[in-house]
Amino acid sequence: MLKSLNTTKFVSVAILSVILAGCGVSSPNSTGTTTTVATSLAAAPLAANVYLAQAANSKEAQQRDTNLLLAAHAYINANDYAAAQKLLKSIQPSLTQSPTLLAEHKYLTARVLEHTSTYSDALKILNYPSNWSLPSWQMTAYHQFKAHLYQLNKQPIEQVRELSLLATYLPPAQASEVNNTIWQVLQPMHEQTLKAFTQEAKNPVFTGWLQLAYIAKHYAVDPSQLVRYLGEWQKQNPYHPAAAKLPADLDRALNAKPFTPKNIAVLLPLTGSRANAANAIRQGILASYMAKQNDHVAVNFFDTADDAARAYQQAVAAGAEFIIGPLLPTEIEQLQVMNATNAATINAAANAANTTNPEKIANTVAIAPPVPQLFLNQVDKFTPDPTKFYFALSPAQEAADAAEHLYQDGVTKPLLLASNDALGKRMAESFIQAWKKKSDNAVEVYYYDGGDQMKTTVQDALGVRESQARIARIKELVGNSVQADFRSRQDIDAIYMISTPQDLTLLKAFIDVNFSVFTQPVPLYTSSRSRVENESTQTAQDLNNLTLSDAPWLMQNGEENLMVKTLFPSWNNNQKRLFVMGYDAMDLIGRLAQMRSFTGYQYNGRSGALSVSPDGIVNRQLSWGRYQRGSFRQL
Repeated sequence: MLKSLNTTKFVSVAILSVILAGCGVSSPNSTGTTTTVATSLAAAPLAANVYLAQAANSKEAQQRDTNLLLAAHAYINANDYAAAQKLLKSIQPSLTQSPTLLAEHKYLTARVLEHTSTYSDALKILNYPSNWSLPSWQMTAYHQFKAHLYQLNKQPIEQVRELSLLATYLPPAQASEVNNTIWQVLQPMHEQTLKAFTQEAKNPVFTGWLQLAYIAKHYAVDPSQLVRYLGEWQKQNPYHPAAAKLPADLDRALNAKPFTPKNIAVLLPLTGSRANAANAIRQGILASYMAKQNDHVAVNFFDTADDAARAYQQAVAAGAEFIIGPLLPTEIEQLQVMNATNAATINAAANAANTTNPEKIANTVAIAPPVPQLFLNQVDKFTPDPTKFYFALSPAQEAADAAEHLYQDGVTKPLLLASNDALGKRMAESFIQAWKKKSDNAVEVYYYDGGDQMKTTVQDALGVRESQARIARIKELVGNSVQADFRSRQDIDAIYMISTPQDLTLLKAFIDVNFSVFTQPVPLYTSSRSRVENESTQTAQDLNNLTLSDAPWLMQNGEENLMVKTLFPSWNNNQKRLFVMGYDAMDLIGRLAQMRSFTGYQYNGRSGALSVSPDGIVNRQLSWGRYQRGSFRQL
């Protein structure tokens, strides 16, 4: 994406390829006579004082204004935005009414406002009338900078609009880079957002991109439908940049063969200490299976409590064409060892037989080829395999998703309050790493322990104890008659809490009472790990204005939720999350191959908006809800 104007190579290449346009500037030569030196507004390589001197010697108003604008550009290059702003403001009343000079003044003013005001203010200034006739280099810089500002202002649709216009001013190689950026920006967008803009007629290239992204998302897991609608799109957009060459990931999705198993095996610890968790997943898988009512597909369950490898071998012997599970990381690692041993045996047999023919190898070793598999957890170390996928209700993944959500909410400096345990530290680290990809602002983390230490940690995090210490020192100097209220810090704009349900209510209470009367409380966020079971009206009131992430199914009250509550009244929230995980696991089977090829595709499951990364990890984007007026409501 276009993160920085100074590092966008293709624009500078485009500018250099254009014949420098501008006004002549008079400069004395060695004989004392005056020589006209060609000057362009496209770049300001000299120091500001050089252009100011040339402006002072200019006899024509247009020459003077050109050099003054170049001086302002030079100030910006040197990060001296105050000087640039002062100069631009001073020349505005008398500026020559030339479209090129007026446009440059707007452009440079917007460049200054990016750093001295808001992105919205910069965008208001950066608006060229449609009747202006401007050189290509100027339109290139205009559309590139507007796209940059829209990106910073979190307006991806408008960013794509500007990028589609920018590409029309660039040579083919640079235009291709911009087109790749357009496709990357479109990938995270929800298909309904894309659909809302697919009928716009002003910019057919922009509209074509949104139509293509919508088709790709809506039909990605149905290859026949995808081919049909892509063909129709290409006929309607024969000159679109993507018509001749589809984006690479979309082309891969078209050619990916979906999994269509008739015999599905499920590996779960159906007995032993994990049986309750396994049963919730089993019920979810059965609920999905019954909803499809496909008599041609069989589902069989195998117990991994004693030996996951043996359960796997039993499933393969029973003719499994796709395997869901196992559940525990140790079980996954056990199968990894078994698969690695089998692979080594097969390779040795192939070398001994001097062949790569699968049938000849199969006759040599009695080992069945690996079966496509959706593991119900993640492990730290694995070798990506096109037939292996990893689906987990990962707290660390949820924290990373929270970082993305807070950034989209406009948060710039979050504070983390995390439980001082292994899980709290893992979630905090995941949040920090995800935040680094979005922002250069560092994330502060405070780890709390139970009891009185929780209160102390909150006060330290909010700067309250430091304020109280200052008040105490003042009272020592002038006496206890001094009346003073503590102050809390004002440089953070959100708090993300990583806690257990048992800690949440008390932790939030400590935060509430430690915001001073002089400070506006900041938004509070937390994860599903913190969600309180069987929330009462009083609990919901205590958690008022707290925003929480969870599986979308757990934020609803539909018929399916009521049925599960009736059938399994003792289930807690964790078991319900495992139920929808099992349901989604079954629904994902026929979609996984396309989802892995086309990483921009999201399947709206009960456990979240699901996508698959190239390494086979199933990512979840959760829903968000807020406690308001004694109840919890989905946003």
